[in-house]
Formats: sequence, structure tokens, C-alpha cells
Amino acid sequence: MVEGPFGAGKTTFAIETLEVWLESGIPPEQILVLLPQRTLAEPYEAALRRAERGPMASVNIRTVAGLAQEIVSLYWPLVAEEAGFRDPERSPRFLSIETAQYAMADFVGRAVYDGEFDAVTLTPPEIARETLTNLSQAALMGLDYTAVPARLEAAWGSERPRKRVLAYQADGRLMEKFRTYCLEHSLVDFSLLIELFSRLLEHEMFREAFFSRYTHLIAEHVEEGAPFMHGLLRDWMPHLEGMLITFEWWGGYRIFLGADPENARELREMVDGVLTLDRSFINSDGTATLLQAFGAALGRGGHEPAPEDARLGLYGRYCRFYPEMLEWVAESIYGLVRDEGIPPGQIAVVAPYLSDALRFSLGQKLDRYGIPHISHRPSRALIEEPATRTVLTLAALAQPVWEQTPPRPDVATALQHAIVGLDPVRAGLLAKVVYRPNADGDRLLPFENIKPEMQARITYVAGERYDRLREWLLAAAAEADTPLDHLFSRLFGEVLSQPGYGFHDDPEAGRVVHELIQSAARFRQTLFSEAYEAGSLSAAEIGRRYFDTVSQGLLAGLYVESWRDQDVDAVFVGPAHTFLLRNRPVDVQFWLDVGSLGWWERIDQPLTHPYVLSPRWPEGALWTDADEYEHQQDMLYRIVSGLLRRCRERVYLGISDLGEQGFEQRGPMLRVFQRILRRHPTRIEMPGEE
Repeated sequence: MVEGPFGAGKTTFAIETLEVWLESGIPPEQILVLLPQRTLAEPYEAALRRAERGPMASVNIRTVAGLAQEIVSLYWPLVAEEAGFRDPERSPRFLSIETAQYAMADFVGRAVYDGEFDAVTLTPPEIARETLTNLSQAALMGLDYTAVPARLEAAWGSERPRKRVLAYQADGRLMEKFRTYCLEHSLVDFSLLIELFSRLLEHEMFREAFFSRYTHLIAEHVEEGAPFMHGLLRDWMPHLEGMLITFEWWGGYRIFLGADPENARELREMVDGVLTLDRSFINSDGTATLLQAFGAALGRGGHEPAPEDARLGLYGRYCRFYPEMLEWVAESIYGLVRDEGIPPGQIAVVAPYLSDALRFSLGQKLDRYGIPHISHRPSRALIEEPATRTVLTLAALAQPVWEQTPPRPDVATALQHAIVGLDPVRAGLLAKVVYRPNADGDRLLPFENIKPEMQARITYVAGERYDRLREWLLAAAAEADTPLDHLFSRLFGEVLSQPGYGFHDDPEAGRVVHELIQSAARFRQTLFSEAYEAGSLSAAEIGRRYFDTVSQGLLAGLYVESWRDQDVDAVFVGPAHTFLLRNRPVDVQFWLDVGSLGWWERIDQPLTHPYVLSPRWPEGALWTDADEYEHQQDMLYRIVSGLLRRCRERVYLGISDLGEQGFEQRGPMLRVFQRILRRHPTRIEMPGEE
């Protein structure tokens, strides 16, 4: 095992080990690199692409889920019947997070209609996601999913309101209905995939073939893995000739996805040796001292207080109002780029949450200074992306057979984003005069039909572009049975990406549309391929179902392309957790809204609980406020230490007295920094100071 903080060289050591194995003659197909998340594969893939390294393309790089899907597909006949599938000879269809949400939607809708979830303030898509989380957590933790409601009930306690318990029981029934549906239709969601893999591991014939498949293994970032991954590694050890495990101190940012860093740490007792790399090659003296000071103030990490005269790599600004803080951030970034020559790609702006308003406001301010920027929020629903809303609205206009009538404001917004030269006012005017939502025939009038004075206000250039878009939509309406992913692809390629249209010079919109095309294709191929090929379901009906699902708030799956922005010289703007999982250091970080409780509070998940579902949690124990406080203090240190270890030079604190919603901000993270600032000479600027 190679352990140490971020930036100590653990992954570099692992890659060099991989190269030594290959150079010593070990066949690449006998080497496996196992990752907790596919986005962590980039350093290995880059090493394998280097020509001077020789032919390494056959090295297998897999996540646990990817490995499980490959194995379950291969050994399906061995496990399908005993697992209870109604038609074991039928090939499995593996569900993504997106298609699993759709498969569960009907069960959730009926349960909500019957009032079974009145005790929790969650939307149907949120209920579906938390139910899927419970199923996944149970599989990864080695629990029977039917025991999840009782485990949550026990932690909730008998003295608390009974309604929450009823919601747990309703969620248990939902899980059972979903599992039955999967078994009847040969659908395999993530939880069932892990359970099937576990079943296979119980077969002696399979174990012998599986464990002899690889002779050498690298397990990267095991602290981000779940107990299932750790158990698999324990079983694998006796069968391997060589194994390297990397472990990051105070990692475990994916606890809400099943990560168990304490369980991963126990692997060090089973390996032949532990190499500790305790020196970070990332931190400057200032950020290293700041980490020491923060850990001592919070009582975490075993840090001694930093000397009072030590200089911290810390700057900041106290602002009364939230927009004032954003203005300061944009102005400061402009100064760093202009005056100090810091590349935009070496600057990150992180916040506890990235709301639409924050992303838009800060993006506008950075645009005003000519600073390129990118943002990434993996938990964002597909419909929340402007590019998605634009494409879906135009698709609804191109598919009247769906019988969907987009509201006029949505059409105006779509025209604004689709056509260069249309600002919100002109787009609103255009939609008002050309869009007829209740018309029996064509719902979009040609530009020439509107009054000349209105044409002049909208401009003839924009009108010409509108007419071309309208003609394309009319032609698409005549081909109603085109698969929706094909329609999206053609709309983007033939119109929206062309000069004069909104996505022509917008790589972010291009990425979103690419993901939308993949999502629609996966939806059609996974859930409806057989019905479509048999003629019992048309492409138009499949497209309408997808439109409805996305409109209700479908959570997007993980698309590796959206994480691969390391070559883009742009300021990164995103949630703190997302920045941590990118696993890339920067020179300068801006932390927004330091007083927000979002830095400290766990996301409210009424139907699930990552700590209670852990095998480390004593069965039947009550989850108390003291437990909540202790775990939140622990997570706050993990987040802050992770951020600081990924920062080379300095941190800027954006402190707003009133938060985004107008409430006072007095969170625990702000109080910790107040203790640090009382001890150290760092000065936080006040408005109006030179």
C-alpha cells in the first residue's frame, strides 16, 4: 500500500510501477487497474498513450461497476435463473442512473398519488433517486435491501414522529416493486448488478476462473471505494503475484455514494508492506501552514497550532451583500490574470452549492472582464441546462405528434439561445407574434407574415435565421418516426452549430447536447429496443416518454467527457465536492459564501442515510444530534483539507454577511476562520478599503 496526502506522488508511483511490470515482460492483458470512479482513469490512459512506453493498450482499466457488468454479461447463464429472473435465457439490459429513474417512475407516481410519501417534502424524481440510493448502498455495504427500512427506522427512534417511519416502510415497498419489475423484464440496475456479481463470487468454478484472470492489480484511491470493493480486494490478494493499493489520507469525499475510508484503511494490515509518502509536492509554505492552522482550530488531523507569526496563504474580503462578493471575486480574478500572469486554468472558484443564479451571475461578471470560465455540476438535472431546454423545446415544436405545447416563455428562451442576435426582449417579441400554441396546423408563422415595423425591431438578419430554423422544424415534423437521439443530432449538426446560431461557438452547449444525445440513445436502446423493433412502440412515442421524463427532472448520469477539461485554460467554477473529485491542483482558489451552513451541513436525504447504512453503524443504534455534529465536523475537515492540499499558492475567502437568499451567514466554517484570524496576522479587507 502507498499512502499519504494528495500531491505526495502516489498515482505517479503507481504508474511507474505499472510501467515496470510491463517492461519486465508481464503481459498487459494480465494487469488490471481498478478505480472507484471512471474519471480517475485519465493519468493511466495518458501514460498508456505515450509512444515511447511501448504497446500497453491491452491493460484493463475498470471501475467496480464496469468490471461487474463485463463479468455478469459473460456469466449470465450461470446466475440468471438462481437470481430469480423470469426469463433467464433473455439477455440482460443494464440500467444507467437515468434509465433506472424512468423504470421506477410509475411506481413512485402511484405511491405519491396514494399519499404514501406525504411525510417527506420530496418531488417524485427525488424519491426515485433516494430509493435507488438505498438499493445501491445496501448492495455495496453487503446488506439485504429488504432490511434497509428497519435499519433506518431504528436509527430514527421510537420517540420521534411516526410519519417518517411510514415513509421508510413505503420506500421499502417501492424497492420491492422495482426489484420485481427488474426480474420480470431482465433489467439490471446497479444494485442488482453488484448482487449478481456477489452471487457469482460464491461459485467455486467462477472464482477459480475469475481470480486467475489477472496476475497484477493496481487499486487506486481505495478510500473512495465501498466495502464491496475492499472485500473483493481481500479475496483477490492470495491469487495475485503483485498488487499496489493507493490510499489518500483524509479522503473519502464520496461517503454519500458508499465510500468507507475507515474500511479501506484496514487493508494496510493485510498487505506485505506500506510505503508512506508524507510530503506534498503541491503546497507552498503558506497553504501548508493554513492547513495546519485549520486542523488545529477544528481539532482534526493531529495538527499542532501554527506559530503566531507564520504567514498564511490566505486573503479575503468581507462584504455586506452577496452580489458585492461576486463582483470582488471577478475583479480579483481579472487582477490575477492581468497583473500576475496567472493562467485562468490555474484558478478555481468553489462554493458549497452551485445554483443557477450563482453560475449565471459570476459567469456574466467574468465575461465582462474577458475571463474564460467553465462550470461543472454533476448532480444537475438535465432539464436545468439551458442548452437542454432549448433543444427539448425545439424538439417538441418539431414533433406535434407528441401533443406537447411548450409555453410561450419557453419558446422565447429557446429562440434567444438558438439564434445569434436575439436578446431576451427581441426573442420575447418574436415568440409573441409568430408562435401560436393552440393552432391545429403549423404553430410557427413565417417571419414575412409579421408587420414590417415589428420585423425592423427584431432585425431582418435574426428573421432570416429564424425562418431557416422554422423550415428545418417543419421538415422534421414530416418525419415523425425518427428516433429522438437522431433528431437531436441532426438539429445540432444541421442548424444550431452553424454560423449565426447559438451553439456555433459554444463548447459547453456542444458538450451538453452530446450528453443529451447519448442519454436519449441509451433510453431508447435499453428500455424500448425490443418494442421498437417489433413495431409495438413507435419512435415518436419513445421520444415523447423521454421528453416527459427529462421535463420532470431526470438526474443525468456520469459522462466522462464532461470531466475532461484539464486542457481548457479557463477558470473552474463548481461545487467544492466536484472540484475535489476532479483530482487536479490549481495555483489559486476562491471559496465563496464561507459563512454558509452548506459547507458543514449534510445534504438532507429524508429516505436514506449514508452513515446508518454503513456496516460500521451498530444495528439498532439511534442516530443522535451528537453523531450528526461529529460526522459533520469530520466531513468539514475532509473538504477543507482536500481543497488546501489541491492549492499551490493562496486561498481567497469570499465572506458575505447576507447569503444568496438574503439570510445572515454565521456557519461553523466561518467561526473556525475567525479563530484562525485572531491568532494570525492575515487581514480580511472591508468594503471601501484601499
